Amino acid sequence: MHTGLIIEAAETYVAKQYQEHPHPNLVYHNLEHTKLVVAAAQQIAAHYRLADNDLLIVCVACWFHDLGYLMGETKMHEEKGAEMARAFLNVQQIPEDVQQQVTGCIMATKMPQHPKNLLEEIVCDADLFHLGTKEFRDRSRLLRQEMELYSGREIPGAVWNAGSLRLQESHHYFTAYCKALLQQQKDENIAKLKSKLEKQEEKAHKKEKAAKHAAEDAPVEAAVAVVVPDATVTTAEEKKKDKKKDKEKEAKPGRGVETMFRTTSTNHIRLSSMADSKAHIMISVNSIIISVILGVLFRRLEDYPNLIIPAFIFLMTGVLTIIFSVLATRPNINVGKFTKADIDSKKTNLLFFGNFHKMSLEEYSWGMTEMMKDNEYVYGSMIQDIYHLGVVLGKKYKQLRIAYNIFMFGLIISVAAFLIAALFFPVKN
Repeated sequence: MHTGLIIEAAETYVAKQYQEHPHPNLVYHNLEHTKLVVAAAQQIAAHYRLADNDLLIVCVACWFHDLGYLMGETKMHEEKGAEMARAFLNVQQIPEDVQQQVTGCIMATKMPQHPKNLLEEIVCDADLFHLGTKEFRDRSRLLRQEMELYSGREIPGAVWNAGSLRLQESHHYFTAYCKALLQQQKDENIAKLKSKLEKQEEKAHKKEKAAKHAAEDAPVEAAVAVVVPDATVTTAEEKKKDKKKDKEKEAKPGRGVETMFRTTSTNHIRLSSMADSKAHIMISVNSIIISVILGVLFRRLEDYPNLIIPAFIFLMTGVLTIIFSVLATRPNINVGKFTKADIDSKKTNLLFFGNFHKMSLEEYSWGMTEMMKDNEYVYGSMIQDIYHLGVVLGKKYKQLRIAYNIFMFGLIISVAAFLIAALFFPVKN
């Protein structure tokens, strides 16, 4: 099964459908949106290093997941997209089990999303990837425009923003990758929506009139609920509660702090790489010296007994330098496991591979998810990571300094010994 060829065929098929069945109302659920979802899925899949067969399932599902809109379906567009995907895969002679997985991935995007495995999680996160990006505002504007075209009337800004906020707050990413990558921007998007709603609140309440206006707005709100489930106008009481919650939240460290962590960690890693390079140079140079001494000089010691001591000093210099250079680069591996109790008590640092390399992906994902729920735990782990990097660096450079000192002084002593042996203790013929 040629994965790349089938994915390309799916892209060609879907693009052709959009070309042959143009739909002017689809300003959001169009080919551009589909391409963005596929690109997001490929980005997430690359992180998890999916096998070719799994990558095919994810990509084909993304290409077909919204194709039902093009065929006039809205509420049942997932079912129509899955049906069209099956028809396409049948033509491509794809096995039934793969078809079922593609169908499962498409159906998992139905709101509210309930993915059952990693592949379905990737497709769901790719479908709503924009919620955690800076493009959220533009994508939301296009979605609003599309809903207005379908409903035939304008959707009030307060109604739309309330529905968008409800979706943002109820939605969560499923893959650990998206949680780590997108959550911060998603929180910023939520904060901007709340700020907008606060400004619109007074204006919106003034425009609200009796039951007649509420009845007129009901179909519009229902239209919004098709795409944004349970979208309702946030009441003043709910707004006050949100404000209280915001005040109760502890201030999160700013970007400056995060930049400091990133810069410090990068500098530590760069210094570690430099130390390793220096150690490798010393190992290579002294390995050559030892090879020369053992291969050439030792054969001539019978003819030049006066050079035995200088040769021995030179040999020991090379050996000791190599020993300390190897110690400077020798890795230390931890046990590689953690327990639920370690996570609950915040005793393990999941940012260091030595603490999890023997755990399964599911266990590690769970641990990282739990850690990311607690800002104190996250930043504490980052502090630990930088501290331990510093400790390792200190040990590396100390041993590397010893190696350089041995090489420098040993070389001086060896050369002096050779000169003394040659000048004051010449071989008598």
